Amino acid sequence: METNHGAGPGQPVVVGVAPGQSPRVVGQAARFARQFGSELICACANPARFATGESADGSMTSASLDPDFADEGEAAFDPQLAADLGGILAGTDVSWRTLAIPGDVAHALGHLANTVDAAMIVVGTRERSLGGSIQELLSSSIAAKLARGQFRPVVVVPVGAKNEGRASGGSVE
Repeated sequence: METNHGAGPGQPVVVGVAPGQSPRVVGQAARFARQFGSELICACANPARFATGESADGSMTSASLDPDFADEGEAAFDPQLAADLGGILAGTDVSWRTLAIPGDVAHALGHLANTVDAAMIVVGTRERSLGGSIQELLSSSIAAKLARGQFRPVVVVPVGAKNEGRASGGSVE
């Protein structure tokens, strides 16, 4: 499922988004898209689905990994997340759209970036906590997986910093 909010020239910027994510990640991705004069693609991956078809614009059809518990609503982009993105990006001159993409997050973002010939992929760090650090150590982070498997730039936006609301990444202008 895709929502389109205009179109922009040049190579798009792909940003990985998820419910509850710091708005700083999308804000920084929007700054890059504006500087490049390109479109921002806000992509949310669902590891419980797999691709069954794809278009040149990066949109995909998918099916549930578990057909016994298939919910076709899972294939659509989360309406609340889309509304949150709209609030973050309101008042900007950045053209953006949403995409729900199936599969492992790092693989799906990398595949999307390749499909649309993105200028870069933007992701955020996880919140800092003991549990998060152990989990990240045991299962490599999305950013690390992308960095190992991509030829295009992967930008990692730190979140959870004490100065998160300051000019370095608080608002999109």
